[in-house]
Amino acid sequence: MLRRIMRPSRAGLLAALLATALAGCAGDVRGVLVPVINPSAEASRVTMLVATTRAPDPDAGLLFSGERGTPNFAEITVSLPAEGRRKVGEVQWPKALPGDPQTDFVTLKVEKLDQKGVVARFNTAVKKVPKRRVLVFIHGFNNRFEDAVYRFAQIVHDSKAQVVPILFTWPSRGSVFAYGYDRESGNYSRRALENLFQALARDPAVGEVSVLAHSMGNWVTLEALREMSIRNGTISPKIANVMLAAPDVDVDVFRSQIADMEGRRPKFTLFVSLDDRALAVSRRVWGSTARLGAIDPDSEPYRSQLEKAGITVLNLTSLRSGDRLNHGKFAESPEVVKLIGSRLIEGQPITDTRIGLGEKVMQVTAGTAAAVGSVAGLAIAAPVAVVDPHTRRNFADKTDAVGQALRDVGEHATSE
Repeated sequence: MLRRIMRPSRAGLLAALLATALAGCAGDVRGVLVPVINPSAEASRVTMLVATTRAPDPDAGLLFSGERGTPNFAEITVSLPAEGRRKVGEVQWPKALPGDPQTDFVTLKVEKLDQKGVVARFNTAVKKVPKRRVLVFIHGFNNRFEDAVYRFAQIVHDSKAQVVPILFTWPSRGSVFAYGYDRESGNYSRRALENLFQALARDPAVGEVSVLAHSMGNWVTLEALREMSIRNGTISPKIANVMLAAPDVDVDVFRSQIADMEGRRPKFTLFVSLDDRALAVSRRVWGSTARLGAIDPDSEPYRSQLEKAGITVLNLTSLRSGDRLNHGKFAESPEVVKLIGSRLIEGQPITDTRIGLGEKVMQVTAGTAAAVGSVAGLAIAAPVAVVDPHTRRNFADKTDAVGQALRDVGEHATSE
C-alpha cells in the first residue's frame, strides 16, 4: 500500500530528511541535569518551577522519565553561556559530561518539591516580577524531560521576559516511534494542567498568566482550558494570552473546543510558517488532512471562522532561524522570542506586523500517524524529530533498519 502512495521522489526526499535528522546525534549525552560543581560567573541563569505528570527516574541526571506518574514538582536553575558565546535561539548542549558552563547549557541546581513547597517558592518569586506575570510552557511530542527544561530556559532568557517561568511537562518518551503513547499521555495529563491553571487563577498573588504551547502540547492546553471553562462557566481573566505554535489538533476538534469555551476566552495567537520543509514531507506522503496547522486561511470557511473567533494568526515564513528545516522558528528566531518578551509579556497582544509577520495560516502539524513503528508511521513521525536535534537519541538504534526499509520502499516504488 505504501508504495502506491509514495513516489520515488518522495522516498528520496524522506530518506534525505532522515539523514538530516540523524546527523548531529553524535556527541549527544544524557544526564545533563546533574548540577555542575564550578559554575561560570559570566553565565546567565534561569530558574523555573516545574509541574509534571512524569514518573520520577532513579537517575539524578534524568530526574523524570517518559513514563506516567502522579503530579510532581521541582525547581531547576539552568546556566546559559555568556552573551558573546551563543546566538539567540540556540540551545548549546554539552558534548560530554560534565558540561562546560563557558560554552554549554548546564544545570546549576535541582530540587524536588512537594506541593506546599512549590507554592511557597512561587509566592516568593512572583512578588519579584513586574505586575506579577507568569509564563507557562507546554512542550510537544518527542521531548525528554531535559529537552523541555533547556528549551524553556532558552525561550525565557532570549525573550528577556520578566515573568515567573513555569514548565508543565507531560509524559513523552522522547521517541519518534512513540507517537501513540505520547498522544494518550497528553490526554492523561490534561486534568493536571487544568489544575495548574485553576491554582494560578485563584492565587491572589498572580497578576497575569501567558501560556505558550508547542505541537502536541496544544492539544493538552486546549483541553485543559476547555475543561476549565466548562467547570467554571468561564476562563479566568488572569489567563490573558495563549500562544499556539504548530498546533497538532484536528481543525474540527479545535472548532469544537473553542465553541465549548463558555464566557470569556483568552487572546489566542497562532505562530505558523509556510516554509516548514520537514512537515511539508509529511503532507506530501500522507496527503491533505484537516489539521489545524495545515488549513488554508484564505479559503472559506476557515478565514471567516478565524476572524469571528478573534484568533490572530502570524506567518513566520519570511523569518530565518538556525533550524535548516524551518520548524522551530517560534523558539529559535531572535525576532520572535524578542517579540514575545517585549510585546506579549509586557501586556500587549501580538497583533501588528512590524517584523514582517503576516496574518495567514499555512502550517503543518507535528504528526498524525497511529501506526508508529512501521515505515508508514516513521514517515509521519520523522519530521517531528527535527524540532530539536536532542530529542532523537533513539534514532541511532534504528538507523540501519530504517535505512533498509526506505531503500526497499524506493526500489518497489521505482518498479511500479
